[in-house]
Amino acid sequence: MLTICRKALWDQRRTLPAWASAITLSIVLESAMWPSLKAMASLDSYLAEFPDVLKDVFSIDRMSTGTGFLNAELFSLMLPLLFVVFGITRGARTVAGEEEAGTLDLLLVTPLSTTRFLFGEALALTVGVVVLGVAAAAGTLAGSALFDLGVSPGSALAGATACTLLGIVHGMIALAAGAVLGRRGPAIGVATAAALAAYVLYVGGMFVDDLAGARVLSPFHQALHAGPLAEVFPASLLVPALASVGLVLLASPVWARRDIGAHR
Repeated sequence: MLTICRKALWDQRRTLPAWASAITLSIVLESAMWPSLKAMASLDSYLAEFPDVLKDVFSIDRMSTGTGFLNAELFSLMLPLLFVVFGITRGARTVAGEEEAGTLDLLLVTPLSTTRFLFGEALALTVGVVVLGVAAAAGTLAGSALFDLGVSPGSALAGATACTLLGIVHGMIALAAGAVLGRRGPAIGVATAAALAAYVLYVGGMFVDDLAGARVLSPFHQALHAGPLAEVFPASLLVPALASVGLVLLASPVWARRDIGAHR
């Protein structure tokens, strides 16, 4: 399993550092805007003019603090989206991409079992997204220190963890779909549809009474409802973590019985 994990991470030796560097740089550059915004004499009145919808979704009314600024500008949408995109594209590539490319046959002629292969790919996906999470935490702390945003290490870690779990759970959906369907395109489609549905449920639950109770089912609500640059780690972060494990376990028996390469 560790051999497959190392091989999958080696395949990302160029793309993963590029993603991590881009995430770190984007946070630092966004943080550089904070001193100018903080110096605005009419900042509170300016923020009060935003529509209530935007205030509820992006916590714009809390942008008068450095933590609230990063929450609204990055951690409420942009960074979670980047993590979800990385997770989905990488998750679809791990199994279905190998199968479509014909390289999966070479891996499975070894004594390696299909189950261990799947778990190794899942581990590599998790490690890759965690690397991006570390980059996000580092960028947040660096930006806070350089431009006096006042974001605590705990809050930076909580925000990075929320984004990381969103990337992992949607990546696991793509991985599981790819293992079952054997095609990268449909795997990406299934995971993307799940992400869109989850985000619509998260946002819609704020404004539609009939959806309010179902918001707790959305990974976006589970990860972001407390901040996401929260003072403490919300217990709801356990849900996407456990769901990620469950997705791999559910896909494993189907993957083990499927005729590998039948879709090529």
